[in-house]
Amino acid sequence: MSLELKIKKDFGGFVLDMELSAADGETLALLGASGCGKSMTLRCIAGVVTPDEGRIVLNGRVLFDSARRIDLPPQKRHVGLLFQNYALFPNMTVEQNITAGIREKVSRQEKRALCRAVMEKFYLTDLASHRPSQLSGGQQQRVALARILISRPEILLLDEPFSALDSFLRWELEQELTRVLGEFPGPAVLVSHDRNEVYRISHRVAVIQDGRVDCCAPKRELFSHPPTYQSALLTGCKNFSRVRPLEGGRVEALDWGAVLTCASPLPPDIRWIGIRPHFVRPADAPGENVILCRVVQVIDDVTDTVVTCATPGPGGPDSLLHLRFKPPQWEALRGKEELLLYFDPQAILPLRGQGLGPTLSKRPE
Repeated sequence: MSLELKIKKDFGGFVLDMELSAADGETLALLGASGCGKSMTLRCIAGVVTPDEGRIVLNGRVLFDSARRIDLPPQKRHVGLLFQNYALFPNMTVEQNITAGIREKVSRQEKRALCRAVMEKFYLTDLASHRPSQLSGGQQQRVALARILISRPEILLLDEPFSALDSFLRWELEQELTRVLGEFPGPAVLVSHDRNEVYRISHRVAVIQDGRVDCCAPKRELFSHPPTYQSALLTGCKNFSRVRPLEGGRVEALDWGAVLTCASPLPPDIRWIGIRPHFVRPADAPGENVILCRVVQVIDDVTDTVVTCATPGPGGPDSLLHLRFKPPQWEALRGKEELLLYFDPQAILPLRGQGLGPTLSKRPE
């Protein structure tokens, strides 16, 4: 592996206790709620924050080792960190900002040639004499990326790179960043709380909760079969019920007031089941895995109709189901006060974990 990390830092009331690895050419995403420690992990890799203990190794070079008292300064780590605010020098032009990233001792003419080549690659040539205050958010990000890449880093660290951009620019620059990552030979670590962004950009995803890795898997595997409550929640599942395991792959869904059959094997430490909104379908008649529910709310969204239903469960938020129907499908059901709903055994997710959800306490991010 090109990056190997195992660190611990106590912030008082919050402990960052991370173990990660990333290979050459791989983009590893850290997906988690605000305050879970994603950005702090990047800062530890970059040398901006010093862990209390542990070890960070990049391409065989030890960047940090508490036991051996090794702690390389940021400028010697060969790490490219893209901050959320891009951290451009406001008193410098675009060309000067990019040139500032050159580490090698080369002549002024060589620096200028290197900078011109990078500016051309990022479509910044016409903006060479502009200052950051004269640039749009997308242009500032391209300058920051150009400055990082001209330094020839061994790893890219991307801290929510699209958080300050509007939706159109986010999409446009995501395509550009995907191209850059495809050409970058080393590993990259992307921090995000946007599951769609993570799915499009990354190869592997580490779900972070309370300063630790909840689970880590290739993105398709994680989104298709999240193993824990937290990973299911962060990959888009909205319906959860506590369960009591029964025989034959069946569970009693305590919050939904029903017995359901699951196709996936039940883990011995199963605590919850989940199902995504678009996998619950209307049924024609009562039967196995069918629950009679009462329609509570209907909202017409841009592409779907969002329907909230109350199950026969004991009440409370977990007894509600959040569903999505395509408009033609919902038109056939519109006006009904009750719905028979079918839970496909293949779509039911058996989940480990406490089901505490994202914490709202203030933590270092």
